[in-house]
Amino acid sequence: MENKFPYKKVRGECFSQYFPYDEELKTIVDIKQKAISKKVEENHDFLKKPITQNMHLYLVEYVLAFSKKWFGSDVFTILDWGCGKCQVSYLLKKRNAQVVSCDREITEHADSFFGQYTPIADFAKIDVVPLKHDYLLPFDNETFEVVLSFGVLEHVPNDKQSLIEINRILKPNGLFFCFWLPHKYSWRQSLERYKGNYYHDRLYKIKQIKQLLSETKYDLLDDWYRDLLPKKSCCTSYRKTENSDNWLCRNTFLKYFAANIEFVARKFLN
Repeated sequence: MENKFPYKKVRGECFSQYFPYDEELKTIVDIKQKAISKKVEENHDFLKKPITQNMHLYLVEYVLAFSKKWFGSDVFTILDWGCGKCQVSYLLKKRNAQVVSCDREITEHADSFFGQYTPIADFAKIDVVPLKHDYLLPFDNETFEVVLSFGVLEHVPNDKQSLIEINRILKPNGLFFCFWLPHKYSWRQSLERYKGNYYHDRLYKIKQIKQLLSETKYDLLDDWYRDLLPKKSCCTSYRKTENSDNWLCRNTFLKYFAANIEFVARKFLN
């Protein structure tokens, strides 16, 4: 099946579509911010920015379109691994996807996550499964058809062990989507490290990713570079800017300096 699957076509179609701005997500953050601290407000402001929302929206639509075509069904279970502020889980739930959310154990307050309030989880009634181990997951073997990593794999203590554990909970031929994996040769990563910002402990190369996936029993189905242009200040032209970024990362050598590598892989068939 994988030889006939239109990987690049599905990705190209989803990455080029115009999805409407989610006013509800902005409202959730605005309303809840009235009762929370300035620090938390700043930590959620990125969810109101059109460019950030657009990046989340077309990646979520891509996951759903790819998975529906891959499984030949609209019914499949998704694990939002390291769900953070729950924006991805929220977007998936709005699209009637069967999603389970998990992240590190809540340790400080009943209404906090990483010590931060999560208004989206509160509003959308998302129950976050707490993770108490560096990589072991509290799910049975072969539980999920799809597992998502939205900027998570690079932050876990042991990426290889985490991939092995994700493989365990994936059903045969299940899919692992990995987004926003920081690229070793990114011009932006180099600039940040020059400034002394080491937010990402690990940076990745395509060759390294392929080896890691092979060692943990995945087939790499599709990979690409993304996020070349600085886009945080874009407001009115954010869709054109994002489309230009994706075009440059598909068609020019500049892709080798993009901020992120992304991919979709499947669990080895026994």
